[in-house]
Amino acid sequence: MSHADLVFTGGAVLTMDSARSRATALAVTGDRISAVGHAEVRAAIGPATEVIELGGRALLPGFQDAHVHAAAGGIELAACDLSGTVDLAEYVRRIASYAAKHPEREWITGSGWSMESFPGGQPTRQQLDALVADRPVYLVNRDHHGAWANTRALELAGITAATPDPANGRIERETDGGPTGMLQEAAMALVERVLPEITPQDRLTGLLCAQELLHSLGITGWQEAIVGGYDRNMDSAATFARAAEQGLLTARVTGAQWWERDRDVTQIETMVLRRKQFGSERFRLDTVKIMQDGIAENFTAAMTEPYLDHRGCCTANAGMSFVDPVALRGYVTELDALDFQVHFHALGDRAVREALNAVEAALIANGPRGNRHQLAHLQVIHPDDMGRFQRLGAVANLQPLWAAHEPQLDDLTLPFLGAGLRDRQYLFGDLLRAGATLAAGSDWPVSDLNPLSGIHTAVNRITPGSALPPLLPEQSLDLMTALAAYTAGSAYANRRDDTGSLRTGMLADLVVLDRNPFEHPITEIADAKVEQTYVGGARVFG
Repeated sequence: MSHADLVFTGGAVLTMDSARSRATALAVTGDRISAVGHAEVRAAIGPATEVIELGGRALLPGFQDAHVHAAAGGIELAACDLSGTVDLAEYVRRIASYAAKHPEREWITGSGWSMESFPGGQPTRQQLDALVADRPVYLVNRDHHGAWANTRALELAGITAATPDPANGRIERETDGGPTGMLQEAAMALVERVLPEITPQDRLTGLLCAQELLHSLGITGWQEAIVGGYDRNMDSAATFARAAEQGLLTARVTGAQWWERDRDVTQIETMVLRRKQFGSERFRLDTVKIMQDGIAENFTAAMTEPYLDHRGCCTANAGMSFVDPVALRGYVTELDALDFQVHFHALGDRAVREALNAVEAALIANGPRGNRHQLAHLQVIHPDDMGRFQRLGAVANLQPLWAAHEPQLDDLTLPFLGAGLRDRQYLFGDLLRAGATLAAGSDWPVSDLNPLSGIHTAVNRITPGSALPPLLPEQSLDLMTALAAYTAGSAYANRRDDTGSLRTGMLADLVVLDRNPFEHPITEIADAKVEQTYVGGARVFG
């Protein structure tokens, strides 16, 4: 055996291969794994070999996030950060403090507030006016499907009682028809179009800041779930390309081009050109993101049954299909024929069905092309559609942190769903039993980026530190399956076939944990910490 550059020994090497086999040692030569095994791997240690004694700690494939907004999240890290709390008084303190510290900023922007902090999930412009009246304020909520604006921001955007609701959006209104300051879905764009431009350097700085954070959590690659179109923060293709060209992009990133839902197939030509323009080893733009519906909290997730009102009575609203379901089949068929992967936002069970129908239409028209179309979020799935994931080869892209009781679900969603929908929340176990391929992601900055927190929740159906009861505990995943979703499953979804498992010849994208999670209670999964992260055998954290 020739000498390796790097050898890990004396630990739990969780290979995440198809047999879920385990080893105790691993060698890396160049950027690839050159040996996996036990004591015999020590023969690869030479005078120049770096040896990592694991001492019982775990070595895994690097985590991959199959649905994240790293570029936008990085930019938000430098803005007014309201995440990590649901206390309205804390929001007030942070907003006032940020405005005072940044008198030079033309706008006060930020994100991270939770709907549960306000009656009915809706803040008002007057609350912001009391804090900042002389400058416009625009704050996106935690799930990024709504925003809170003050009066000055609404004035600059020209939003009045006479402004009609845009397609696929809603301006929340006061009794006289004037805007309350809460903008839902596509109505956010009315203000975003007048926000100051973000500079290329700000974009690069934000991306590198986000990448550092992802690496610190053991993430070696991800799918950037929106590139272009949705808002100006999201058009990050040139930023990723610049980082890759300058050798600054250490992660492996698959970008999902945004499908403009008010346009037709004519946009595909540009997508093909952008895929060619931005194709590189570290950054590829070969996926298309289609947002088929909204979210349940603001009643825009597309359901097979109508929402209820606050009295428990049936309404006429069953959510929104942002793309016409019949047209969607044609769009997906054409994208599939061009070997684009389609990444659907499909949260309600009607949106899930519409997305699966589109995948099925493409399969019938084009035959199997291996494009690994995936459906993200999957809050509700109709029983009739559960088995279709396996039959159609569609990947179930899970956001496990959402599969738990918390106020946004318990207070703003479940009371407004009939029993047929309420009892089908995040059916991970049913998907596994139906043979679906599972991938996992965070949707950061919507929710916590830490894969170990997501794995903890997928296994326990309780978020770390919560005292609430488990959400549908029969839908939990075992620890190995949850780890596989964040490694081999997400690598499969990202079409990075030489990553995601620890086998000879695979890229040496690795993470070292401070423990073997299988030797601790499942209630302590989130207590594990990442100690080192490697991409292609090069240490990027630790």
